Amino acid sequence: MRFVDASVFLYAYLRSEKKIPPNIEILKRNARNIVERINRGEEVTTSLVHVSEIANILESRTSLETTGDIISALLSLANLDVEEPSKALYESATEVSRSFSLGINDALAFLLMKKEDITEVYSFDKDFDKLKDLKRVTE
Repeated sequence: MRFVDASVFLYAYLRSEKKIPPNIEILKRNARNIVERINRGEEVTTSLVHVSEIANILESRTSLETTGDIISALLSLANLDVEEPSKALYESATEVSRSFSLGINDALAFLLMKKEDITEVYSFDKDFDKLKDLKRVTE
């Protein structure tokens, strides 16, 4: 099982009216392929915090209806385990964040992965590369 970072869903779902540079188009294509595998049943996990992160960014870039449809679809996937981190785990994430110079939500993802013995993360966030016990998967 792999953890899915918010960046995967955001690259897959966000559209741009401007011309997209080739390197970003590759990331978007890879993200859509990952989401397609998840939609076909690949078992993955994420956190409620990451779903919230997706919702916040989608709300700022799309309509509330589109955001609601996407979040509803994600939450309805039986193969997507959504962890609900505790306050204590989030507090621990702030310490990990400081130790590794990571974003707090990335640190939270790392702690959740450790708790569940997950060693791979679908993500386009290179900050995960700072964590030696973790493999970042981008396609």
